[in-house]
Amino acid sequence: MANHKSAQKRIRQTAKRTERNRFYRTRLKNIVKAVRTAVEAGDKEAAEKAFKVANEKIHSFVSRGFLKKQTAARKVSRLHKAVNSLS
Repeated sequence: MANHKSAQKRIRQTAKRTERNRFYRTRLKNIVKAVRTAVEAGDKEAAEKAFKVANEKIHSFVSRGFLKKQTAARKVSRLHKAVNSLS
């Protein structure tokens, strides 16, 4: 256990960030999985609907600082490519 006040604060901050990052990481996985599942099922309408939600959420993660801009662009691009493969 930390003895300095500043070290105790860092422990609290790290725990808070870890919990927040875990939430966003799980959320991101579930959003991407929804699109991939719809694509694998061959349901174009559901895939497009899920992609629209994914696009908004992924870009909101960028504005919150959870994802880098290029990482989000890459993820969205790959999902879009998968959805377009249904046509």
